[in-house]
This record gives sequence, C-alpha cells and structure tokens, in this order.
Amino acid sequence: MRSVPENRSLPSREAPGGAALPDRQERIRRWLPLLAALVLLPFANGVDSVPLAAWLAPVFLLRFTRGRRPLAGFVLTAAIQMLALAVQFRGMVPFPPVVYAIVMGTYALAFALPYLADRLLARRVAAFARTLVFPAAWVGVEFVVGLGPFGSWFSAAYSQYGSLPVLQILSVTGLGGVTFLIGWFAAAGNVLWEEFPVRKRVPVPARLCAGAIAAACLLGGARLALFPPSGPAVRVASLSGAGTPLHPDPRVVGRFFGHRPLTPEEIATIRKSAAAIDDDLLARSEREARAGARIVFWGEANAPVMKDDEDALVRRGSALARQYGIYLGMTLASWHLESTPPLENKIVMIAPDGKPAWEFFKAHPVPGGESMISIRRDGRLRSLDTPYGRLSSVICFDADFPRLLAQAGRLGADILLDPSNDWRAIDPWHTRMASFRAIEQGFQMVRHTSQGLSAAFDFQGRLLASMDHYAASDRTLVVQMPTRGRRTLYSIFGDGFGWGCLAGLLALAVTSGRRARLPAV
Repeated sequence: MRSVPENRSLPSREAPGGAALPDRQERIRRWLPLLAALVLLPFANGVDSVPLAAWLAPVFLLRFTRGRRPLAGFVLTAAIQMLALAVQFRGMVPFPPVVYAIVMGTYALAFALPYLADRLLARRVAAFARTLVFPAAWVGVEFVVGLGPFGSWFSAAYSQYGSLPVLQILSVTGLGGVTFLIGWFAAAGNVLWEEFPVRKRVPVPARLCAGAIAAACLLGGARLALFPPSGPAVRVASLSGAGTPLHPDPRVVGRFFGHRPLTPEEIATIRKSAAAIDDDLLARSEREARAGARIVFWGEANAPVMKDDEDALVRRGSALARQYGIYLGMTLASWHLESTPPLENKIVMIAPDGKPAWEFFKAHPVPGGESMISIRRDGRLRSLDTPYGRLSSVICFDADFPRLLAQAGRLGADILLDPSNDWRAIDPWHTRMASFRAIEQGFQMVRHTSQGLSAAFDFQGRLLASMDHYAASDRTLVVQMPTRGRRTLYSIFGDGFGWGCLAGLLALAVTSGRRARLPAV
C-alpha cells in the first residue's frame, strides 16, 4: 500500500462530470480562520481591548476572506465587524437600539471595505505591493470616517494604549501609522502563511514588515529613553463639582434640560442649587491655590449657571484668580431660559490679573441630545502664554477629533486642559483615547473627567497621575506637570500619511487594472 506524499492533500471526492469536491476536512479547514477571528475580535478594540488580539484578529479574518468570493466575503465580513463593534463598544454609543444598530452597521460596512479591496486587488499586483493593499485601504477608510460626526472613534490604533514604544509613531503619522502597521502585519502574515509551506523560507515582504515593526518599536523606545520631558514643573489641580441635583424632582430637571416651560418657583430652586454647586467649586479652588496650584480648572459643565447670573459668577472667579495669582479655568453650563438652543458649554480662562483670557465653546457636542441643545461658536482653539508654558483647552468629545487638536499643535501649546464629563460605559476608554492627542501634537494633557477617569499625560503618553471619579471622595486631581512640550512632525505635516495611503491605494488599483489587461505570455 502506497503512502500519501507529505505535501499533498488527501484525495477529494469527485462530483458528477469530474469536478472535484473538497472533502469534509478541507471544508472545516477553510472555516477555521473565521472561528479564530470570531474569538479574537471582541478583544481587538474597545472596552476589553487586548493589544495582541488587535494584531492577530485581522490575520485570520484576512485569511478567511481571501478564500471567498468577493461579494460573499464582503457581506460576511461586514456582519462579523458589526457583531464585533457591538461587543467592543457596548454601552458607549448613547443612542436608542435602532439608531445604535444603524451606526454600528454603517461603520461595519466601512471597516469591511479593506478586506474587499485586498480580495479584489492584492493578487493583481506585484508580490511586495500586494501586502500594502490591505493596510493602505484600512488607513484610508479610518481617515475618511474620521471626518464624520464621531471623529476617530473605533480606530484600531486605540487598541494599543499602553504600548508606548510603538505609539511614538503617532508623533510622525498620527493614528494612521499604528493602523498601517497592524494591517501590514496581517497582509504579510498571510503571505508567510501561503508561501512558507511551499518554499520553506520567509518571503521578503514578511521580512520587511517584521523589520519595520521592530524599527518602530526600537525608535519609539529610544525616544522614550533619550528625549523625555525636562525642565520645571507646575502644580495643576482639577476639580469635579458636588454633583447634587438641581431640583429634588427629577421630572423638573428633565424639563429644564429639555428646555421646556418651568414655573418661577422651579426656576428659583434650580438657581439656588446651582449657586451652591458654584460656591463649592470656588471654595475648593481657593483651597488648591493656597496649597500651591498655579493652574486650576473644573470638569466639563460642572458649574451650572443661569445666563443672567453668569457675569456675577465670572467676577467672583476673577477675584479669586487675582488674589492668588492663578490661572482659573471656569467650565460653565450657562443656560438661556428664553432662547434656543439654550446651553453654552464652555470654559472661561481667567488670568492671574483677573481678566478673562479666552472663552472657548465646545466645538463638537456629542451627536444626539447634547448637540441639539448646544450653542456653538467658531471651533477655533485659543492659547495663552504663561510662565508655565503656553496653555490651550478643548472640552471632552473635542479630544476625539485629531484635526481639531492639530490647532493646539500649530499654536505650540505646552499644556492642554481637557475638562470632560463621561459615564461608566466609556470609563476609562475615553480618557485613554484622549491621551493619544498628547503624543500626536507634543503637549502635556490634563483631562479632568467627572463620572470617569481623570488623568494627566506627558507628551510621550506617560501617565503622570490619575483619579477615579467612582473611587475618590474629594474628586480632585493634583499633578506636577512638565511645562515644556515638543513640536512633532505630525503637528507640522498633519494628515500627509493618511492622504498618502489613499493615493497609494489608488495607484495600486490602477496598476492592478493594467496588469489584468496585459495579454498572457
């Protein structure tokens, strides 16, 4: 009895007419990559993110789609991506179920496109170029969807939080550089998977990819070790408000936030409660100033105030800043009772001379309820030169938009204040996302997050201090912040890498079309 050669498949059954049918073992083997991807994808991003899973999941999913017809593979991939996104970001998108499904479905379709591009183009271009189709398409898709209402949410790069050596590439390319490396690893891994069993050697594209990832880690590690923040530091304190309800009846609070009619008595009660919250913030700010803080600010919209009472509150903050020689960031939720939309969600920065240096309105209110009630301005970031470096600020969701934060990089900001207000489902994920802006633009960042994780990061992404809203009693974050940032290549050249990936993908598509038309030799 003859043995079956080692490198040949077992005989397959024949269909009528002589067509070969894959046996059961072969069919199972074709679905195994999908099973591996399904196991890994829930951990490839989001609340349960595991950095290594983000690298491995697309290897298996790409392997699966390469063995399927383009349309069938695209539909299956979109369905898998929708399921993965729903698990990864459960509770993070505050929409009704139907709207949530539409949002997840839209992003799933977008994130399935790189797999479709790989399936259509990769086999029609040269051996090395075929490994670039998938990462270029992935970066291109993230770049385009990042122009939408959710900014950089769902980017694969965020899965690598804490991997500081590789994250230093953010200072050169932005999020796209990290996503590209993950995508290139998947494509090169598939070339290795296909060729190594036949040729018994590592193909050149796989070696180049491994070398690029190693170089990124080594150079990033060198940046961390050789060029850390230096120079003097400044004491920064940030505070959360008392969080007491504006009215004992939740229905009244709901009508107030919904800009529906209130009685004079209800308005008086809300005004009294807001004054008590503001008094507490000012008293605690004075305590921190006496303790040595030179910069003090509050969580997003933590100081509620009727528009008619705003000037008096700002005057009190000005007097406090002038008395102690501090920079005071007053984050106001200033409510208009007679006009629509009713809410000014802003930070008023008071200089040590008691004069307001800027008034910045939240540029990107969260889509949905907040967006509908928020007054917007020009979305232009402000800055202020101080003995402690150049200050600037954004508000919460703004930090999810790298293009908005690029203004801080162009302004040469050294310290960025980010008053925020989250909820449990996005704690601590949202704060971790914001830390990427510090590396990209080269500033130190203090993010104070009511109902979430407050944290301070240096311009290389190191965590300097943190405070958990749900574990702290005083809900005050105090940190010694470096006072000098560092200009980055990304702050100078912006989204050149993203545009380059789109241009490269177009060139690969043109090349593949020409090769497909060439006559057989």
